[in-house]
Amino acid sequence: MSTAIFLITLLGSILLGIPVAFALLVSGISLMFFLDIMDTQNVARSLINGAGSFTLLAVPFFILAGQLMNYGGISNRIVNFALALFGHVRGGLGYVAILGSILFAGLSGSAVADTAALGAILIPMMVKAGYDRNRSTGLIAGGGIIAPIIPPSIPMIIFGVTSGVSILQLFMAGIVPGLMLGLGLAVAWSIMVRKDKVDVLPRKSMKEILKATQQAVWALFLPVIIIVGLRGGVFTPTEAGVIASFYALFVGAIIYRELKMPELYKALIETVKITSVVMFLYTGAMVLGWGMTVANIPSAIAGLLEPFSDNQFLLLLLIVLFTLLIGTAMDLTAIILILTPILMPIIQMAGIDPVYFGVVFILAACLGMLTPPVGTVLVVASGVGKISMENMLRGVWPFLLVHIIVLLLLILFPAIVTVPLEWLMK
Repeated sequence: MSTAIFLITLLGSILLGIPVAFALLVSGISLMFFLDIMDTQNVARSLINGAGSFTLLAVPFFILAGQLMNYGGISNRIVNFALALFGHVRGGLGYVAILGSILFAGLSGSAVADTAALGAILIPMMVKAGYDRNRSTGLIAGGGIIAPIIPPSIPMIIFGVTSGVSILQLFMAGIVPGLMLGLGLAVAWSIMVRKDKVDVLPRKSMKEILKATQQAVWALFLPVIIIVGLRGGVFTPTEAGVIASFYALFVGAIIYRELKMPELYKALIETVKITSVVMFLYTGAMVLGWGMTVANIPSAIAGLLEPFSDNQFLLLLLIVLFTLLIGTAMDLTAIILILTPILMPIIQMAGIDPVYFGVVFILAACLGMLTPPVGTVLVVASGVGKISMENMLRGVWPFLLVHIIVLLLLILFPAIVTVPLEWLMK
């Protein structure tokens, strides 16, 4: 009965249009009333304790770093660097978008931010060159999903804090799957543009390529600093966020000299807005999590899936399908916060590597950003690309299919994640 109360109040609140953070609170408090353990002090304590995690401080710092990069001219230089390499190739602007998505992913860790930044720069250029607007916007949206997989990934930080799994190992485990997503998009794009009649940019001279590389080198160096520093134990993920923010501030204000006080103010305001949403979701999930624990809901759901615990492939497939279904109606952060405490005992019971599961689970949850009706990346991409949601869906489905194929490969061949992780952690 407790599980029914949990599902009815949570899903019912969301269907009524209540913001997800408040829906989490409503569901948690409803469970407390049902179990006759309602205590306002416990609610307040869960809210405060939820916001008190030191590791979770990495989230606002990486969000700030991404905002500083956008306002400080770093984003434009990354795009110019990619244009210098691939602008002259047939379908080159699409490859620029994919490379830009990979590079942006190593800087911000936010799918929505990367989609908005790249789309604003590249979609007008692609349309002007003769590319189909729907397909171009779909590619930008598909590339945005790489951001939560390649480090530094904000969803991985949230998953790591919620599950107790090493954030460093999650970061390292996401590198190869993230590159696979980029490669898959490139293959799909090459097939789709074979017969298109589009303009290509003039081939850049070696001098121009070197100049573009020189201008972008400060931006390209940041992911190296983060990965090497984390891997070498020089700093923690939270400290990496601070370093990334300071680095982006230094490069934008001192090196490129584009980050003035008005831009800095805008970056700080955007960071506060985004962080407040994420933190409220997290604290609301803490209240719900406390109620679920007392009601023994994770154990009840684990009991339902126990018959599949002997078959890791089937268990993972069921969890992924369930996550994909939930992802059509719920935000990525909410999915991680709600499902992680429920699924981790099941994963441990089945003997599945929790780091490997984290990568698969986050990728499955990310696909919800490309599916209606919630689809936050779809909404942002359609707004930037100035197309209807119907046309957005027409443009994005081939790239969504690529992500699903990569997800299936990860489920079928766990070594794709575990072997590189073992090598990187030596």
